[in-house]
Amino acid sequence: MAARKKTPMADTAYIGLDTSCYTTSLAAVAEGGRLVAEERQLLAVPPGEKGLSQGAMIFQHLQNLPELVPRFFAALAGYRVAAVAASIKPRPVAGSYMPVFSVGRALGTALAAALGVPFWPTTHQEGHVLAGMWSAGLVTTAPFLACHLSGGTSEILLVEPHSQGGLELRLLGGSTDLNAGQLIDRAGVLLGLSFPCGPALEELARAATGEEGVTIPSSVRGLFFSFSGAETHARRLLERGAPPAAVARAVERCIAKTVEKALRQAVAATGVKDILLVGGVAANAYLRARLQERLTHPAVGARLFFASPRYSADNAVGVALAAGRKNAVGRQE
Repeated sequence: MAARKKTPMADTAYIGLDTSCYTTSLAAVAEGGRLVAEERQLLAVPPGEKGLSQGAMIFQHLQNLPELVPRFFAALAGYRVAAVAASIKPRPVAGSYMPVFSVGRALGTALAAALGVPFWPTTHQEGHVLAGMWSAGLVTTAPFLACHLSGGTSEILLVEPHSQGGLELRLLGGSTDLNAGQLIDRAGVLLGLSFPCGPALEELARAATGEEGVTIPSSVRGLFFSFSGAETHARRLLERGAPPAAVARAVERCIAKTVEKALRQAVAATGVKDILLVGGVAANAYLRARLQERLTHPAVGARLFFASPRYSADNAVGVALAAGRKNAVGRQE
């Protein structure tokens, strides 16, 4: 009787879902963190508008997923899905909630049930930090600082990796009003740019010729800062006829100076000198260059790690990585 051929074991993959305020995202990673599938789609914002309502975001996620899911699973052919994770709220703190994340949670729990695998909830912020660590090559068990700069969050965090793969995020400081991304978007709309305005404002700022009088002051108190006054100042500059490119650069410079001052305080307060920059605003080249120059200076001595531009923006890769980490701990328990 002929011996039966053994069927080769399929590679294991972990799925992550993130339905954030402006991006529908799906990702899958294999063991070891290798990215094996990714789909994402920006939500459409009507020209001249400064954003979408939660209801409009939910509707667009529901429209995007039927197009993204078939392509996503086609890329996963041959893999055995071991767990599914979804970001179910913005941040890992009590009371953090946005309806938009319910779309990813619903799909994630349904997929996990259909596949007969565990579902692991996580948060949008944890996903950003894990994607940043992954894309920047930050592998550590020691505490580090994370600066999360986006339209929804501008916070400085102390991150303590657990030996079993989890992360503890402790808020140290951040914006008391507008987030960095909101300042960019509001100033960008005033400049006639399409929302979200980050890439267009960065491109416009490159044309600035160094007008010394066009500045926006930063407002920092210890580890906390404010951007509402910066928005008002940008509006007044434009009303006075300041060149648009100079105003765009002034917005970038204001954010960079603000973050630099707050991070200096964070390093002094904690003694922690490894800093990870994540979030859509952290993709800005001017911000990166200025922070790299100022914070790695011997007077501060920080080591900076930047999420790659593609994984600074909203994505589900960190959520997929969280699925693998949480599943490993779940198996140990």
